[in-house]
Amino acid sequence: MTSLKQKTSQTMKPATAAKKLGIYLDAAPTDFQEGVVSREELSALQAEPPQWLQELRENGPHPRPVVAAKLGITISGLARGGVKEALTTEEIEAIKAENPLWLQHERANQVDVRKETVRVKEKHAKEAAEKAAKEAGAAKGR
Repeated sequence: MTSLKQKTSQTMKPATAAKKLGIYLDAAPTDFQEGVVSREELSALQAEPPQWLQELRENGPHPRPVVAAKLGITISGLARGGVKEALTTEEIEAIKAENPLWLQHERANQVDVRKETVRVKEKHAKEAAEKAAKEAGAAKGR
């Protein structure tokens, strides 16, 4: 006999939903902060964001991962630069315009990290190709 269980919707805490939406939770409406969000509600918010969500995404305040991305640095770089709080788009643009020494340094670090990542990826690809060629050669000799 087959049991017919009613499918329940998965829910998440507001902090998780805010992270998935890329918004700063403390700036969201109270009902969003205090409720739970179902996967269906999250999908609806992503597909057709209400005015408050559009406003938050456009003007902030933005959570640190978004701030870091907009500045072209890492979250750790933000901390090293002394930025510990959420920033508005206007504040981010002011930092970009000012282009402080710490930001220049962190951006240079990012460039170096990206170059190293590409170098390592290419090295691994070359090693894998050489190994595959070796194995193919050994298989032909059998």
